[in-house]
Amino acid sequence: MDYMERALSLARQALGHVSPNPAVGAVVVRDGVIVGEGFTQPPGSDHSEIVALKHAGAKVRDATLYVTLEPCCHFGRTPPCSRALIAAGIAEVHLAMLDPNPLVSGRGRMELEQAGIKTVTGEHEAEARGINEAYIKYITTGFPFVIAKFAMSLDGKIATASGDSRWISGGAAQSYVHELRRNVDAIIVGVNTVLADDPQLTARSDSGEASGRQPLRIIADAQGRTPASARVFSVPTHTLLAVAEDLDRTRARTLEQAGAELIRLPSREGLVDLKALFKLLGQKQVTSVLAEGGGQLLGSLFDQGLVDKVVVFIAPIVIGGTNAKVAVAGQGVDKVSQALRLRQVRIEMLDQDIMVIGYTGA
Repeated sequence: MDYMERALSLARQALGHVSPNPAVGAVVVRDGVIVGEGFTQPPGSDHSEIVALKHAGAKVRDATLYVTLEPCCHFGRTPPCSRALIAAGIAEVHLAMLDPNPLVSGRGRMELEQAGIKTVTGEHEAEARGINEAYIKYITTGFPFVIAKFAMSLDGKIATASGDSRWISGGAAQSYVHELRRNVDAIIVGVNTVLADDPQLTARSDSGEASGRQPLRIIADAQGRTPASARVFSVPTHTLLAVAEDLDRTRARTLEQAGAELIRLPSREGLVDLKALFKLLGQKQVTSVLAEGGGQLLGSLFDQGLVDKVVVFIAPIVIGGTNAKVAVAGQGVDKVSQALRLRQVRIEMLDQDIMVIGYTGA
């Protein structure tokens, strides 16, 4: 059995529930048998290693631990996991990857080795880094990991000339989007998307029921054009409006009474400063943001190099129309040679839709 693969599957169960902490899985093995396992609990609760140690009980002594991220060695909301492993009598620890957190960054492994515990590093490291890609960027830069997601026709349209966009992608693609929403800290859209579609921006099950945990909803709306009657205010989850610093006080009061939290930011040409917004989100411990459109917002994100990952659904339809809306607007590039080329590209079929996932390298 691949014990690290099992630890990775446990780590995935923590996604969407433990931010700003990393999602980590741990497995305790003794004499070729799993005697304990666990994954990170919500902030302030046990880390994966502690859950696994408690599950193993007395069988933990002289056992081997497989963990997807280097055990912490500092006091945060919880005591250091490295010291708990030493006290428990673990004989060997396999780490998928070192923790890029400057407070750890190899010190946890060193502490284990100094206590006589053998360590092995690098098993399934790529998979471990993929699970915690948002945490890695956040903990090393202070900025959230940004995913640009959109669904479009074969000819690159996200809506018809009349503005109709429901539904370009099929049910499988929509289910995948809701999984993305469950796993991120926040969703952001531009005000034009709110005006056109009046979305709820919630994570829902295939049956349409709202999931237990909901991401922060963010609307980039420099001029405060979001209607007070918008559906984003009818759901009992937090909605943040990024508005211009000089937004009219009366309009601001109306939006706040509707349930919005206003963040005033510098703006230019009617658009809020997205870099300033993401810096502020990082300070609020928002580690990941899913950007769902529209074209103007996505164009600005790409133009400014703020996108880390792209998830695109391509439906086998042709919409046409000179005035039909495109997926990514903004300034764009002058030459094809200057176009952003994704790396680590993965292509999958979701029913009849094509899903393309890649990284910008930004």
